[in-house]
Amino acid sequence: MARVQIDLPSEYAFHTQIPLRVNDINFGGHMGNDAVLTLAQEARTRFFVHFGFTEQDVNGFGILIADAAIVYRAQAFYGDILGVDLGITDIGRKGCDLTYLFTNTASGTEVARAKTGTVFFDYGTQKVVRIPPVFLHRLGLQELTE
Repeated sequence: MARVQIDLPSEYAFHTQIPLRVNDINFGGHMGNDAVLTLAQEARTRFFVHFGFTEQDVNGFGILIADAAIVYRAQAFYGDILGVDLGITDIGRKGCDLTYLFTNTASGTEVARAKTGTVFFDYGTQKVVRIPPVFLHRLGLQELTE
């Protein structure tokens, strides 16, 4: 069976810490698989706010999550604090991948990796748009010229 692989970026644009809540825990007593996407959304929201945006307003445009992938590495439990490093990879004209590394802050153990394929979207016209140059500029990234 082919396994999903998520390559990590060489550097990260943002770091935050998120404690696991009771609703992140499943019947097995550890972090549920559904919680990873919720935690990624929380980290992504904090990332956008840190750079002066929101998911609904990046220079007048919002974002859409086009795809998502998760690789689990270790269990995490209620009360664990996860460090989340967020990096940007695979930058295209209309979007990029946001890559997340989840680490248990107490043990340093890698808990999970995730990737969300993110495109920029004009909710008024209901169309995908180019990445706003101000987004790339604030993150110190290069705009594609082609």
